[in-house]
Amino acid sequence: MLAKLTAKNQLTLPKAVISDFGGTEYFDVTSENGRIVLTPVRVNRADAVRAKLAEIGISEADVADAVAWARRNE
Repeated sequence: MLAKLTAKNQLTLPKAVISDFGGTEYFDVTSENGRIVLTPVRVNRADAVRAKLAEIGISEADVADAVAWARRNE
């Protein structure tokens, strides 16, 4: 099966191949020995949020304080 690379560097994967990965939205893409390797990935959105909070320096205590503050004003 062939997949053509578009001018925008996009590939359309053949239905016969992708049907084995029902429900998969994301793939990890690597290059190994001159081949492109796609590995299905399940994205855990909570992990992404935790990573972003850590990146910008917001701790669990900061979040707990913010929630307590917001609930106090109801």
